[in-house]
Amino acid sequence: MYEKSMGTMEIHRHELHYDRLPNRVAGTPAMPDDIHFYEPANGHGLPHDPFNAIVGPRPIGWISSHDREGRLNLAPYSFFNAFNYIPPIIGFSSVGRKDSLNNIEQTGEFVWNLATRPLAEQMNQSCAAVSPEVNEFELSGLTPVASKIVGVPRVGESPVSFECKVTQIIQLQRADQQLVPSWLVLGEVVAVHIAKWLLKDGIYDTAAAEPILRGGGPADYFQLGPEALFKMHRPGATKP
Repeated sequence: MYEKSMGTMEIHRHELHYDRLPNRVAGTPAMPDDIHFYEPANGHGLPHDPFNAIVGPRPIGWISSHDREGRLNLAPYSFFNAFNYIPPIIGFSSVGRKDSLNNIEQTGEFVWNLATRPLAEQMNQSCAAVSPEVNEFELSGLTPVASKIVGVPRVGESPVSFECKVTQIIQLQRADQQLVPSWLVLGEVVAVHIAKWLLKDGIYDTAAAEPILRGGGPADYFQLGPEALFKMHRPGATKP
């Protein structure tokens, strides 16, 4: 989007929608002072790192696992998403070596549980910094329910859960190939649990589940509701 020339930054108008930027008269070009530019390796120069707020809000990876001795763990991860449709593959990133990562390396299994607005406080409690011996199900007042295929239990109160088997665990690295102390855990969804009240004429109602999403900052979350829905068909797609 940007090109540097002779120590100055040239901003190409055809690559930015300037008429959509706030505090600007439509059609006028941007001035250098209108753009906050930084290189992450040199710091962001802001009160709080904006990266999480820009790439957001994000779905939450509420992951249940257990170690080879069967000790349970439940923890939310804000770096989470779906990566493939068939077979369904989801993944989350553990920034630093956490109990979930250690457990999943041992067993090769985990369960993702949908974090919803009614379960927000319990989800938040499950991210407390406690020792591996502490059972976050008990700490958060949640019910472990046996899964159908994997040995890891799901959160009984959550309306949707995915049973997963690990496909890859990848340690991340920088552009210069230097390893980063973060690990991407990918897993194939081998079983799905959906509360029937979320199925309207056989179609899953995303908003009805009241999922919560992680924003930026130390405490920002978003709740998804029906008012956020709009429809847009792909170019050339047949409209129903």
